[in-house]
Amino acid sequence: MRILDLSVIVAYLIAITWFGARFRDSQQSLKDYFLGGRNTPWWAIGFSIVSAETSTLTVIGTPGISFRGDFGFLQVVFGYLIARVLISVLFLPQYFRGEMYTAYELMQRRFGPNIRKLTAGSFLLLRAMAEGVRVFAISIVISIVLGTGELVSILMIVALTLFYTFEGGMTAVIWTDVAQMFLYVLGALVSLYVIFQLVPGGWPHIMETAKAANKLRVFDFRFEWSQEFFSRPYSFWAGVIGGAFLTTASHGTEQLMVQRLLAGRTESDSRWALFGSWVVIFFQFSLFLLIGLILFVYYKDTGQAPPVIMDRIYPQFIWDFLPRGIAGLVVAAILAAAMSNLSAALNALASTTVMDFWKPMAKVERTEAEYLYWSRWITVGWGGVLFAIALVAQNIQSVLESGLSIASIVYGCLLGVFLLGVLTKHVGERAAMGGMLAGLITNLYVKFGTNIAWTWYVLIGSAVTVATALLISILLREELKEERVQHG
Repeated sequence: MRILDLSVIVAYLIAITWFGARFRDSQQSLKDYFLGGRNTPWWAIGFSIVSAETSTLTVIGTPGISFRGDFGFLQVVFGYLIARVLISVLFLPQYFRGEMYTAYELMQRRFGPNIRKLTAGSFLLLRAMAEGVRVFAISIVISIVLGTGELVSILMIVALTLFYTFEGGMTAVIWTDVAQMFLYVLGALVSLYVIFQLVPGGWPHIMETAKAANKLRVFDFRFEWSQEFFSRPYSFWAGVIGGAFLTTASHGTEQLMVQRLLAGRTESDSRWALFGSWVVIFFQFSLFLLIGLILFVYYKDTGQAPPVIMDRIYPQFIWDFLPRGIAGLVVAAILAAAMSNLSAALNALASTTVMDFWKPMAKVERTEAEYLYWSRWITVGWGGVLFAIALVAQNIQSVLESGLSIASIVYGCLLGVFLLGVLTKHVGERAAMGGMLAGLITNLYVKFGTNIAWTWYVLIGSAVTVATALLISILLREELKEERVQHG
C-alpha cells in the first residue's frame, strides 16, 4: 500500500463529498433540486456538459483507442460540433417555451401523454444500462490501486456520490462537475508530462515512430459501398455523420444533457454553454489520444508487453510510473470523472421518474416539500439499480465503445421521434409510437445481427423511426377517411 497516494485519494473523496453536500440549504423546491434554480452561469453549465460527456470512459478508454489505432476518433468529435448547431436551431427554442423540467414534456405537448411516458421510459432504460457500464469502469481503476477486484470499493464511490447528490441536487451536480473537470484535466496534463520524459529522443522520436506506424491519421475518406465500409467506426463518413446524429440525440433528447440546458438562465446562455463545451471536448479528446500515442511509443521502445485489456493501459501506467502523491492525484482525477457523471445520471434519472411518471400519474395531491423529500429517496433507489447493473457488466473489451454503442441503440428511436415532433405537424401519437418501436427493433437487429459499426446506429434508428411513423400516419389518415365515408 502506498500511504501517500492513498491519503491523497481519500482526502479528495472526503473534500468533494463535503463540497457537494454544502448545497443542501439552497434546495427548497423541485426547481432547485432538478434545475439548480435556473440561476447557474453559462460557463459552469458548459463545464458540467463536458464532465457529463467525457466521464471515466473517456479518461481510461480514449488512450487505448489511439494506442491500438490512430487519431480517427476525432472525426466523431467534429460530428459533435455539427450536432450542436442542429440542437441550437431545432430543440433549444422548443425547450424555452414555458417552464420544463424534462425533455419529455415536449413530447406530451406535441403528441400526448403516452409518447411522453414511452420516451421517458426509453431514457430510463438507456441511461441505467449505459451508466451501469460506467460504474463498472470504476472497478478497473480501483483494482489497480488496491490490487483487488473487490466491489466494496465501487460501492464506496457510489455511496459517496449518492450522498452529495442526495443533499445538493442539480446545484451540487453542476458545481462538483466544474471542480472535478479541472482536476482530471490537470491530472492528464501532469501524466502527459511524465510520460513524455520517459521517451528517449523526445518529440521528434515520437513523431517519427508514430508516422512509421501510421498512427497520425485523423481523416479516413475511403468510400466504398460495402460491408467493410459500414463496419469501420472511425471513417470520415461514419465519424462525422454518426457523431452528429449521436450528439444530436444525446444532447438534444436525453435528460442527462437536456437537464443542464434547461438549467440555463436564458436560451442564449444555454447556447453559449453548448458551443463552449465543444471547444473543451475537442481539447480533451486530443489530449487523451496523444497520451495513448506516447504510451504506444514507450511500450514499443522498451519492448514491454502492454496490458491485455486496453482500458487498463493508462491507469496502470499512472500507478506504476508517476511519482508518489502525483499518482494519487491523477487516480483521484479519474475517480472525479466517474463521480461527476454518476451524480448527473442519478439526478437525471430521478427527475424523469418524478416529473414524467410519478407526478403526472399521482391521484393524491402532494406538497412541493413532499415531492422534494421523495425525489431524494428515488435518487437513492437509482443508485442501487446502477450498482446492480455494474455487477453484471463483464467481458467488456472497451468501456468507452461499449457505453456509446449501448446508448446509440436507444438514441436512434429517441432522436427520430423528437425530429417528428419539431419538424412535422400531421404525425400523431400512435404513428410516433409505432415508429419508435420499429426504430428500436431495427437497431437491436443491427447491433446483434450485423457487423455495422456503432457510429451508424443513431442514423439508422432515427431514419427507420421517421419513415415508419410517416407511413403509419398516411395509412391512419386513409383509415379515418374511410370511416368518415362509411358513417356518412
